[in-house]
Amino acid sequence: MLVIRNYKEFEEFAGKELGVSEWHTITQEQINKFADATLDHQWIHIDAEKASVDSPFKTTIAHGYLTISLIPYLWKQIADIQNLKMEINYGIEEFRFGQAVVVNSEVRLRAKLAQIVDLRGVTKATIRVELEIKDQKKTAYTGNTVFLYHFNKD
Repeated sequence: MLVIRNYKEFEEFAGKELGVSEWHTITQEQINKFADATLDHQWIHIDAEKASVDSPFKTTIAHGYLTISLIPYLWKQIADIQNLKMEINYGIEEFRFGQAVVVNSEVRLRAKLAQIVDLRGVTKATIRVELEIKDQKKTAYTGNTVFLYHFNKD
């Protein structure tokens, strides 16, 4: 795992791949809980019987936003950003879904430091992410996630 303690250490990785997370299995239980939390109970996500007949995937699929919501969890497996006062999810940009994530798929995050900027002492890091699906050529998505890191003074 990559350990970063300040802007200067982070900046050394500009334009470089930062790493890859562990595989995470998307279960039906996780999909159902996400549906409950977001009030998105579309049958393609939660009704396995109907999906087996009416869905082109022949099974349920994860919500696209569920897969995006995994970014903080998977990102923390790639990089341990230390010496922080505060960390803020600042935005997501240019996201494109490549293919659906069917239930029981294993996914992992691949991350690259696309851009890093010092905003008067606040580090703005744009991380290019891809969510890979095990044994699939196409990714679930690609896009940029932007974090603001408020490092403690060294």
